[in-house]
Amino acid sequence: MADRTRTRLLNALKSSGPKTAADLAEGLNVTSVAVRQHLDGLLQDDLVAFEDLKGSVGRPKRVWDLTPQGHQQFPDNHSNLVLGLLNGLTDLFGADGLEKLISHREEHSRIAYLEALSETSSLSEKVGVLAELRTQEGYMADVAQEGDGFLLIENHCSICAAATACQGFCRSELKLFQDVLGPDVDVERLEHQLSGDRRCVYRIEARA
Repeated sequence: MADRTRTRLLNALKSSGPKTAADLAEGLNVTSVAVRQHLDGLLQDDLVAFEDLKGSVGRPKRVWDLTPQGHQQFPDNHSNLVLGLLNGLTDLFGADGLEKLISHREEHSRIAYLEALSETSSLSEKVGVLAELRTQEGYMADVAQEGDGFLLIENHCSICAAATACQGFCRSELKLFQDVLGPDVDVERLEHQLSGDRRCVYRIEARA
């Protein structure tokens, strides 16, 4: 029964969007106490998150929604679509066609990243903006300082299917980081999801 209620909560948030615990309880015909207990469990599993919204009067209203991990609990055929497109591209245009696609994506990202970084000066600012850009693209990026440099940590790979099919995408992204951060910066990949690590981690530091 508990697993069923948990599943129903995820389905309700997926189909209806952000809801309060009271709204969820009413829609599922269960008690608010039970809903809050399940939401706490889903929160610990990083499947849901909440935001306290202030109204004109009274206490803030806590609204719950799915996290990216929560959305991943639902069937998604985009991976098969991506793999099918890449295989079709290779069949039609060969390996050169796939490389041209990777280069085109890289150049498009380079232009966007350089524009976003144009008003930054310090390396810390550049890495911070880069992490924001990557998070917007679904990589769930964080920054941690390490000595005189920084770690760019990507907790999710939003192009995992494509990168698994062709590691040229990973090679392209490493080159992209190096290009937009400039020749005075060293970028090294320390962890790699496709090599079995939990996440991708890049060390970024000023070149000695």
